[in-house]
Amino acid sequence: MRTRVLAAVIAVTAALSVSAQSQAAEPLQSLVPVPVSVQARSGVTHTLTAATKIYTAPAARDVGTFLAGVLRPSTGYALPVSDTTGTPADGISLLLSGAPGTVGDQGYQLDVAANSIVLRANTSEGLFTGVQTLRQLLPAKVESTTAQAGPWTVPGALIVDYPRFSYRGAMLDVARHFHPVSTVKRYIDQLALYKINYFHLHLSDDQGWRIVIDSWPRLATYGGSTQVGGGPGGYYTKAQYSEIVQYAASRKITVIPEIDLPGHTNAALASYAELNCNGQAPPLRTDIEVGYSSLCVSKEITYQFLDDVIREIAALTPGPYFHIGGDEAHSTPDADYQTFMNRTLPIVKKYGKTALGWHEFVKTTTDTTAIPQYWGTTTSNAVVQAAAARGHKVIMSPANKAYLDMKYNSSTPLGLSWAGLIEVQTAYDWNPGTHLSGVPESAVRGVEAPLWSETLVTGRDIEFMAFPRLGAIAELAWSPWSTHNWDQFKVRLGNQGPRWTTMGINFYKSTQVPWDTGGPGPGPCTQPAWERDKVYVGGDVVSHNGRKWNAQWWTRGEEPGTTGQWGVWRDAGVC
Repeated sequence: MRTRVLAAVIAVTAALSVSAQSQAAEPLQSLVPVPVSVQARSGVTHTLTAATKIYTAPAARDVGTFLAGVLRPSTGYALPVSDTTGTPADGISLLLSGAPGTVGDQGYQLDVAANSIVLRANTSEGLFTGVQTLRQLLPAKVESTTAQAGPWTVPGALIVDYPRFSYRGAMLDVARHFHPVSTVKRYIDQLALYKINYFHLHLSDDQGWRIVIDSWPRLATYGGSTQVGGGPGGYYTKAQYSEIVQYAASRKITVIPEIDLPGHTNAALASYAELNCNGQAPPLRTDIEVGYSSLCVSKEITYQFLDDVIREIAALTPGPYFHIGGDEAHSTPDADYQTFMNRTLPIVKKYGKTALGWHEFVKTTTDTTAIPQYWGTTTSNAVVQAAAARGHKVIMSPANKAYLDMKYNSSTPLGLSWAGLIEVQTAYDWNPGTHLSGVPESAVRGVEAPLWSETLVTGRDIEFMAFPRLGAIAELAWSPWSTHNWDQFKVRLGNQGPRWTTMGINFYKSTQVPWDTGGPGPGPCTQPAWERDKVYVGGDVVSHNGRKWNAQWWTRGEEPGTTGQWGVWRDAGVC
């Protein structure tokens, strides 16, 4: 088996290799996620011009319009979009015919020749994922919102690509800190570039309730009136929530709402005294404690509350899933938890949705349509293993690998560390298909990267924690395991740097990644190399990983770049 995997990696490496002299082909070495198959066409490039047109199959006009919307601001070209039923000999064609059967519903074939670019897929979703690859084959400045100088060249290639998992998700917690619609839309745009197709929105928790429920109005007006640290909080109107859902759909992303139950419910309990067993509303909470709250399982009004909430949100959400949380219900005895889920899961089904939940909930049901989301930090879990054996499909989100809110290192200014420190390589080097014992790849529906917001106040905070690790999780979810290679991935990821800079993304410049700065490469380091056993004092200068580092005070053994901006060493740039 090991021999076959190594052979596959070598084959992919060969497919991705391009001549060092061919600058136009360099983007083929920069794609994230890495495609299934890439055949470079030596000496062939396609150049967009003021005369370039975009042709689409009539049912895919929206994808062509999206592509034109990306390209027009930076190129300054008109790029008219028109329907076609054939295969035009020029321009960019987005066609719903002729794709290989292997690409399925979400894959594509991208054929870049000198005279035309032809993208084929079986669905508009497949065309959209292909468009994301095409974006990455263009210069990074194509992402600019203002006109830039060309040329706008695309390397000649034939790419056939399709996902490893049909579910590729990202979660954003808007309950601990509320994030406005504009911030959510921006994150959705960033997710789309990396072929994420599910957006899990954590709408309620102990610290805040973030969506209007007409039949229980105080949930939003009172339960949404604060956040962690005591800020003003906020909530989405139904129109705003629908705006998010529709915006995501325009990026071929399905929104999954989450109302966390029966724990993580203090904001609801504070809003309505009758939801508490003692009939008394607790105060609002602005700390980050968990595990203390619970809906009153024995009261019938609890289930009227759940029926109303699920009904109103389900009516606004066209996607198939409703996430019911279910985690850390430490204040709900096991028997009550079982009773609660026996009442709640049928309500989800009643309103036409499939139940998702954090993996604890799946112990309460044998309905194999219910989907557990594994968030644990171990590689063995009896509840999830038993569920997989019954036929449940699992979403993999191990907290010590996939949680984007964990600190990169001990000095990261944002994030938590209860699940561990997650540098980029840690986020990349695990296999969703073998990570959990007794849960084979055939039992894995997909992978999701949760981003909890206890410490994340702004959109820039979100970006700093998501990037670059989102690229790692996206590749695990999309690319075949045979292509998994850290040394190759870190180079491709580093080549995303100029694109993120152009997009204004506030990304963490991990020292594990050789970042492309968009300028000439680093020269030789003339400073003495850092030595682990040597004592350094303030003012000493060393070189390490192609960069210069200034010591701020006494140190020995602390590696430059491993402790973030608050460490002993200060980054003085490339050599």
